[in-house]
Amino acid sequence: MQVKRIMSNTATSDLAKAEAFYGDILGLELLMDHGWFRTYGTNEKMTVQVSFGTEGGSGTPLPDLSIEVDDIEAALARCEEANVAIEYGPASEPWGVRRFYVRDPFGKLVNILQHE
Repeated sequence: MQVKRIMSNTATSDLAKAEAFYGDILGLELLMDHGWFRTYGTNEKMTVQVSFGTEGGSGTPLPDLSIEVDDIEAALARCEEANVAIEYGPASEPWGVRRFYVRDPFGKLVNILQHE
């Protein structure tokens, strides 16, 4: 057996909020739309990962999601333009990433990061 994909599912009655945050701000593609269930991602190869922790590092709470981007400053600018509150950072961490935390429209803490 081989795990091919891991998806995070969040309950919501307002799918437009998901489109605004994950589609418009983070630039993920709408990969599947059943009307009642939508999946955002990229058609590029993504690796399968699942993480567990007692904290998020640097004394921060453990985020619900970590999303790696190729341009952290562009992601930060998009969040600021959309008036998404930055809850931590941006910070360059000792383990080699630059990151910031925001909450998505559903209250999930999202760690947006780029390897330095």
